[in-house]
Amino acid sequence: MSQSVLITGASSGIGRATARLFAQRGASLVLLARGREALDETAAEVRAAGAADVVVCPADVLDEDALRTAVDGAVRRFGSLDVVVHSAQVVAYGKVEDVPKEVFERVVDTALHGTANLARVVLPQFRRQGEGHLVIVSSLLASVATPLMGSYITAKWGQLGMIRVLQQETRDVPGIHVSAVAPGGVNTPIYSQAGSYIGLKGRPPIPIYSPERVARSVVARLDRPRRLVQSGFANPVVILGFRLFPAVYDALVGPLLRVFALADDQRTQPTPGNVLESKPAGNAEKGRWHGIP
Repeated sequence: MSQSVLITGASSGIGRATARLFAQRGASLVLLARGREALDETAAEVRAAGAADVVVCPADVLDEDALRTAVDGAVRRFGSLDVVVHSAQVVAYGKVEDVPKEVFERVVDTALHGTANLARVVLPQFRRQGEGHLVIVSSLLASVATPLMGSYITAKWGQLGMIRVLQQETRDVPGIHVSAVAPGGVNTPIYSQAGSYIGLKGRPPIPIYSPERVARSVVARLDRPRRLVQSGFANPVVILGFRLFPAVYDALVGPLLRVFALADDQRTQPTPGNVLESKPAGNAEKGRWHGIP
């Protein structure tokens, strides 16, 4: 019998790559994101890749009722819900003082309240089943800080704290696993789609990985659940520098970010990007860079 898998953020980037990888394993998929157009594109891709069944669910992770409807529908259709992958996230660049309140809060809410909403509807179903895997796509920036990304770092630091709480609170059911995968720079459109209040768009910092590489780490958590897996060989080095040499780290991180994480060839007026609403035309599995397979 094929696994039943619900994926948030399935219309683009890591979520889309993860959906394709599960499809190649013959899974039955529920694809969830804000915009239908890109979800329909993902659905066509995963059907061609071998998915046993595909359900498209346009919904925002901030809408708990919509999430509950998606989970209940998956259980009715497939008999159970085996795996949930949470990869929905938005990004905004800018100093904390410059990013508009509604943009800052939406970035944070997508990670914090989106994760909490998903946990509230998914974990009770896992408890009824006695088993289930929740895999959350975190970030290197859940463990370090950089200037110009305050909303995203606040979001990811808070989300990682919530992940640890969820891991603690599900210890009473051995069959339930909550894992986190933390990528560094990944070749996805999230940087081009991001809000920006610095006159430039972002880009993934080196080393840049392919979304398929992160997707493989997500799928691997089903056989090897882990509290937190760093998906990127440079991540531990950066985290070590942040923790052991904070003064040096703080002196270097701003200049390095400007050189390696901002796209000088992509200037922009102040924009919320896709933070407040879906921008389907910009969604794709990969961005315009080259990622390590």
